[in-house]
This record gives sequence, structure tokens and C-alpha cells, in this order.
Amino acid sequence: MRTASGAQLDFGRLALLALMLGVGWYFWDSPALWPMKVLVVMMHESGHALATLLVGGSVDRIHLAANESGSCLSRLPPGLFAKVAVYSGGYLGSAVAGAGLMLATFRFQLRRWVLGTASVWLTVMGLVYAGDGFTLLFCLGTAVVLALGAKFLPDGVVDALNLFIAAFTALYALFDLRSDLWNSAVRSQSDAALLADLTYVPAVVWAALWSLIAIGLLAVAAYTSLHARPKGLQMPSITARARRV
Repeated sequence: MRTASGAQLDFGRLALLALMLGVGWYFWDSPALWPMKVLVVMMHESGHALATLLVGGSVDRIHLAANESGSCLSRLPPGLFAKVAVYSGGYLGSAVAGAGLMLATFRFQLRRWVLGTASVWLTVMGLVYAGDGFTLLFCLGTAVVLALGAKFLPDGVVDALNLFIAAFTALYALFDLRSDLWNSAVRSQSDAALLADLTYVPAVVWAALWSLIAIGLLAVAAYTSLHARPKGLQMPSITARARRV
């Protein structure tokens, strides 16, 4: 199937994405996926941290916990916009990360760069912002695992790993927003509640808004990633460039 731009739907990628989503959904409560959940929590808190820095604030520390909770302690400049941006940053952090993983892996074929960049990100966040031993150990330990994967895993395995992380991240983002949208007990202690206190807009409205934005981002990224680039626009792989040097 071709679009007007000449891009062709890659049914192999579509099947692989569906498989990864199914595996993540089916094994959602498996202890084996606990590291993935904590990793996505780190993406969420990194979204808060990045938003803080973009509005001119400073990040004191980030905490992760074994029960899959997290917090980002920041100093914000005065003003409504800064607070809304930072409180909203966590909602979009994991959605943006999932979308970026799909695009980088399949649209731009940056498979090893994805894992390498994630390793650098976790190392920096751990060394600079970790507020406790668990957060530091998780960030550095996961960074080492991802760096080793980028170095030694075959290309196909790297692609599958990146797509699984992307699919799982997307699932987690949507499940997190679903809880805020439909579970009043969860919503009362969420970022949506902070936004409601700040703006007097009900928490459920904020949760619905960020749910729609997250779904839109992930849908656009998935659509783009599942369409192969026209042959004239294909990017050469790192290994191919190395052979021509």
C-alpha cells in the first residue's frame, strides 16, 4: 500500500509492532517487566526535569522507587505558564519517548544510536540528579545494559528491543493516563490534580487533554514508522558508511 508521498506500508513492521504490543499487554503484570516499568517512570520524571530546565528553573533531584513511583523535585520561576508546563511535562515525557523510539529505529534506522543515546541519558540523569541510592543504581545499571546491547547485539535483535521498549512505553503512557482519567483515587494524587489546583480546571479535563495529545503523538509516530522511506530517501546504515571510508 502506497501513500501520496510514495511511502509504502511495511507489513512486516506492522506485524512486529502488533506482536510487541501484545506481548507487553499480556505480560503486563509479570515481574520480568518490572525494570521496563521503572524505566518508563524515569522517562516521566525526565519529562518534568526537561520542562523545568526549558522554563528557566532548576532540578534538585529525582527519585525512583521499587514500587514504580517517582518524583522530580524542582525550583520553578514565578508564573502560571512555568508551572503548567512542568506539571504537564511528565504526562508527555513517556509518550514523546515512545514516539521518538519508533521513528529513530524504523524511519531513520538509528538502531544502535537509540540504545547508546538512552545509555548516555540514564548515566547523566543518574550522576547529576539521582536523589537516592536506588535511583543511582537503577540508572547506571540500566545504562550499562543498554550500552552493552548497542555494542554487541545483532541488528535484528537491536531493532526488536527498541521496538519493544517503544511499544511498552506507549502502553505505559496510555495506561497511566487511563488511570488518571477513570480512577478518581489515582487522579486525586496525580499531576492532573496539581494542575487542577493551579488552574481550577478539573483534573479529569487535564487527564483527557493529555490523553488525546499522547494518543495523537503515538499515532503519528506509528503511522510514519510503519511506512518505508522511498528508495531515493533511504539513509545508509552506520556499517555501510564505515565500509566506504
